[in-house]
Amino acid sequence: MKTQIKLRTSVAPAVIAFAFMALPAQAQNAQGDAAAQSSEIVVTGSRIAQPNLTATSPVSVTTAQEITETGYTRLEDVLVTLPQIEASQNAFISNGATGTATLDLRGLGSTRTLVLVNGRRLQPGSTNSVAADINQIPGALVQRIDVLTGGASSVYGADAVAGVVNFVMDDKFEGIQLDIGQSYFMHKNSGNFVTERSLARGFEVPTGTAFDGGQFNADLTVGGSFGEGRGHAVAYATYRKIKPVLQGTRDYSACALNATGTACGGSYNSPVANFDVYPIVNGEVDYDQNAFVTLDANNKFIPADSNLYNFNPINYFQRPDTRFTLGAFVNYEISSAFNPYAEVMYAHNRSVAQIAESGTFFAEEYAIPCSSSLLTAAQATQLCATTFGLNPATDSLAVYIGKRNVEGGPRQDIIQHDSFRIVTGTKGALSDNWSYDASIQYGQSSLSNSYVNDLLLPSVADAIKAGTYKVFQRGAVTPEFASTLGATATRTGLTKEFLAQAYVTGDIGVAIANDPISMVLGGEYRKEDFQAVSDYVYEKGLLAGQGGPTPSVSGTFDVSEIFTEAQVPVFQDKGFAKDMRLELGYRFSHYGVDGGSTFDTHTYKAQLNWEVNDTIRLRGGYNRAIRAPNAPELFQPQSLGLWGGSDPCAGATPTLSQSQCALTGVTSAQYGRISASPASQYNGLFGGNPDLNPEKADTLTAGIVVTPTSKTSLSIDYYRIKMSDVIGTYPAQALITDCATGTNPQACGRIKRAPNGSLWLGQAGFVELTSDNLGGRDFQGIDVAAASRFDLGASSITVGVTGSYLLKKEFQDYPTGSPYDCSGIVNTICFASPKWRHTLRVSYKAPSVWTVTGKWRFMGGIDAISNKGAELTLANGKKSIPSYSWFDLSVAADVTKNVSITMSANNLFDKSPPLVGQDYSSNGNTFAGFYDTLGRYLSIGASFRF
Repeated sequence: MKTQIKLRTSVAPAVIAFAFMALPAQAQNAQGDAAAQSSEIVVTGSRIAQPNLTATSPVSVTTAQEITETGYTRLEDVLVTLPQIEASQNAFISNGATGTATLDLRGLGSTRTLVLVNGRRLQPGSTNSVAADINQIPGALVQRIDVLTGGASSVYGADAVAGVVNFVMDDKFEGIQLDIGQSYFMHKNSGNFVTERSLARGFEVPTGTAFDGGQFNADLTVGGSFGEGRGHAVAYATYRKIKPVLQGTRDYSACALNATGTACGGSYNSPVANFDVYPIVNGEVDYDQNAFVTLDANNKFIPADSNLYNFNPINYFQRPDTRFTLGAFVNYEISSAFNPYAEVMYAHNRSVAQIAESGTFFAEEYAIPCSSSLLTAAQATQLCATTFGLNPATDSLAVYIGKRNVEGGPRQDIIQHDSFRIVTGTKGALSDNWSYDASIQYGQSSLSNSYVNDLLLPSVADAIKAGTYKVFQRGAVTPEFASTLGATATRTGLTKEFLAQAYVTGDIGVAIANDPISMVLGGEYRKEDFQAVSDYVYEKGLLAGQGGPTPSVSGTFDVSEIFTEAQVPVFQDKGFAKDMRLELGYRFSHYGVDGGSTFDTHTYKAQLNWEVNDTIRLRGGYNRAIRAPNAPELFQPQSLGLWGGSDPCAGATPTLSQSQCALTGVTSAQYGRISASPASQYNGLFGGNPDLNPEKADTLTAGIVVTPTSKTSLSIDYYRIKMSDVIGTYPAQALITDCATGTNPQACGRIKRAPNGSLWLGQAGFVELTSDNLGGRDFQGIDVAAASRFDLGASSITVGVTGSYLLKKEFQDYPTGSPYDCSGIVNTICFASPKWRHTLRVSYKAPSVWTVTGKWRFMGGIDAISNKGAELTLANGKKSIPSYSWFDLSVAADVTKNVSITMSANNLFDKSPPLVGQDYSSNGNTFAGFYDTLGRYLSIGASFRF
């Protein structure tokens, strides 16, 4: 829970101010620069100051008070409750965690959501995830969070495809404030489908009430004026520590449901090993014969069909996390024309992702003589002689082993990030009507990633060959021996972003209506460097649980830009328009990619803000936005890997005709004579592409704002985001078929057959599956927001609702692929996408003593339907996820003039998340971090002010 301690004093922290004035100057809110010279305000989505806070683009605002009410210590937990935001990287992800906290606006992906701090770009968060990491942002200093939906690339540059999330900081803070807080999760394990299936399998299940996942935060903020009020400085320091939660503590994650959610699944990599065995006849493996076996209590081979390991309990449901941040905001007015400013932000974050123990994972084929010391004489007779008719003295077996390394303990990915960001610049008045802002900023995020306690495949192979890895004997592998088979893989990374920007803004002295036309003219240069270095173990993919090589990556790109905006009042004080104005914007960008091509982009906007009268305002517009390819997409080294499927031109009777296969590179002599892969795995060339083009998006918005009174407002906005040239990978089997059938002749150039026509024997034959501009997106919906305040004497009641209705969420992954709509459905491709989401907030404020706030968070029902219209099963035979409602309650009270307390309970009635099978789950049989994941959330916080 979040506790606030606010210490306010009239004594300015002059010492801190003096210290930070020696640092590079901080960039002010890019939206509020001109406001320093006037009483006008700059809103998110434009750099032009306006006489009142009205945005042409739809903007959702979350205030500091609303953040405090939630009791959350993580900003991503606050924002995912907004109807416009889907779950992305968060604390409830363990397997595949990047260690960052990212935001996904509209479900278009976190790389298409631009994150700003005071209107300026936040640098890439990590080489694990290039999207901005909001772990860097001190929640205690956030004044408000603006979420602008729809493209905004003409104003802020690339990546603002879905919109922007702008964290506006309280850089005018006065006094001393200390926030401390403590929170926990609470869940009553009362049994469900998962516990029933777990008990049937003999698995342990949790009982009673879990009270865990403690989160502690302490935030100190100091600020004040100096230099006779000409300067101001704010400094902050925050600390946060979060404890882990295991999946074994929750009844709905006691076991891992199988793919279709009908029963407890598990892994064939079990503490008592499973073996997939083939005879070796005349020096060749006979894949037409096999035995899939395990060991009974007497080490006799028996069928292994039911020998599954329940890996869920030891996995983290919430990762442990330690974070501290330091920073400062400083500005000083030397003259009206020279106002230097500076911003410094530093964050250190360490998180640990834990998943079940490593294993051999049937990763390699081992040739084991029947006479090996690994096998007893009885085992050699049973397996070699009886099962396959081999000679136990001279023949051998080909064996794939599934042994879980329970003796070695769970695997952990220790992820540490260190990030800092410096902005320095100056702003001021050029004349009565014109002002300027010029700044430079540098941001850097470094990664230290250590993967520990995984098995090293060469060590396993050596131990099998030496006969020392006693996997054929129950309980014969000791923890001491297991420790000799493990290894640690390390990966370090560094992202750097340099940005220089300058612009002027003012009116041009020409008017069509009453007010003159206002403009912005500016230029920007940005350079991004990316470097991820893998050690030998990562580079070669030697760990059993990594799935393949993780190569080192490096690259650089830069962009030079010019931009302009214009606000044109068209009609004012007319019968049909109290105020009607156009907002126009344009940005030209020239990109240069290290080792690749150069390309130019054009982004622009045209929007209309029509204030009909004091009650009705119409708004809408068009935006062209882009997302430039990021460093991994550009620079990931190209290397051969495997894709699963089939070659329609392989086998004695190919599924495609000879003429069709000829288009894929098959000669007439080869047709019908190319062998098919027995494992259904073929070679693919994977990696980045330095010649990628940017993704394009066209955004349309249209809305109405109604304010019948000064205390009541309603807004309804329609949006459409249509993307093209979406970066992705062509599905290999579809690529071959599209080439052969003439559907996409360009695909033929990606098929490189070996001299014998094969795509899997050796490495000469493969399909190029590198990143390319392939797909499209078409998202449409309606956002609704309403608020009203009622005065009850000295008290008041405030009611507000924010909702979003999803009309269409269409994907097309490659040119010939069939479009599919994810709105209101979930399947193996579509993330859970309810058509309707809302948050209703009701707050009662008593006179200067206490405030009670209740919230109703609602998520509509979702059907499980495949992209071809077939019904699917999520869990326990259910074909859909029902609608979900959560109720939150918070109480804030001023204990004394200097002390206040806030208590919160979110998910008051401890509603469990929906159950889904492994085909859909992101962690723990559910959509972790999207639905309330761990039960009731209780928090308490205190604020001290002096």
